[in-house]
Amino acid sequence: MFRYISFRSAMALIFSLVISTIIGRRIIEKLQRMQVDEVVRDLGLEGQMKKIGTPTMGGIIIIISIILPVLLFCRLLDVYVILMLITTLWLGSIGFLDDYIKVFKKNKSGLSGKFKIVGQVGLGFIVGLTLYLSPAAIMHENVEIRRNDIITEVKYSPAVKSTQTTIPFVKNNNLDYRDLVSFMPSRRTAATWIVFVLITIFIVAAVSNGANLTDGLDGLAAGSSAIIGVALGILAYVSSNIKYAAYLNIMYIPGSAELSVFAAAFIGATIGFLWYNAYPAQVFMGDIGSLTLGGIIAVFAIIIHKELLLPILCGVFFTESISVMLQVAYFKYTKKKYGVGKRIFKMTPLHHHFQKQGNAGIDALIQKPLAAIPESKIVVRFWLIGIILAALAIATLKMR
Repeated sequence: MFRYISFRSAMALIFSLVISTIIGRRIIEKLQRMQVDEVVRDLGLEGQMKKIGTPTMGGIIIIISIILPVLLFCRLLDVYVILMLITTLWLGSIGFLDDYIKVFKKNKSGLSGKFKIVGQVGLGFIVGLTLYLSPAAIMHENVEIRRNDIITEVKYSPAVKSTQTTIPFVKNNNLDYRDLVSFMPSRRTAATWIVFVLITIFIVAAVSNGANLTDGLDGLAAGSSAIIGVALGILAYVSSNIKYAAYLNIMYIPGSAELSVFAAAFIGATIGFLWYNAYPAQVFMGDIGSLTLGGIIAVFAIIIHKELLLPILCGVFFTESISVMLQVAYFKYTKKKYGVGKRIFKMTPLHHHFQKQGNAGIDALIQKPLAAIPESKIVVRFWLIGIILAALAIATLKMR
């Protein structure tokens, strides 16, 4: 039975759920005894001050619940599994340092931003370089056989190392990063991989920071990540199955089936964590959890050549990030022009905008909704949006 991906994925899902729920209570009690409490600032949000005393750094539960089933049910010599384990431990370590400084050193700023960026850049460099150098990181390009301008068959070229990626909503939907450096014909191969590594670094930093910003309401980041994990698991499975890949006319990536097992452990860990993190939360994941979740999603998508689907699939994360960037940029612009900084939203990240009472002395362009929305309702609505976006991301495989 262990030869079947479906069986090992199911077992990884079950084990991660069981592990997270069993160890979750013990870890929470340990964090409470150590007084590892979240630093809560009074931002005038409904129900916010009730969270004082809630322990943080619960992302440890997620990390353990991912790693143990992966060690049990994945083929550990698979280069993709190794990369995912490195990603989990690497960003988990950065998040741990950030939380440790906040909680135990009483420094609200946590780990310096430049050190976070250095860590994310380092991970992106490792992932990009590994995919470039490893002989196991290969794919087969799909070749359409046409008769009278009608596709009658899809075959695959011999295994190659490729910098192609899938473009959503495009018929011939493979973009090769080589096309971005066509002006350098003599050094095209080297320049292509440099571009690929830089894009990898950007994606890892963007998605992990986006997940970090989303982690502001009980269950929001964990639930959204679980939804994304389901979509990524499906994409990994169809990319690893030559029949499904041919039917969908997408790249065939040998070995990526193991990522379906990893995705199952990821889904189980995040759902199991929700047992304690759902409103009202008994524990917060902290940066050790949010940075890790975002990094896993980013690297997973890069490995299966679906990174351009992330703006759709991670639409909640990106919207949260964009809301912060727009708010900061507009505030600086208006302060420089008028001497007084103004806001677009009542508060960012965006989920806090809906928590804030409208017309409460805040000079924001967008005041609606005027009444504060309960936290649990905001979270569920964001989950529903995430489900729609995940379904849309999967549907793009045929909508082109």
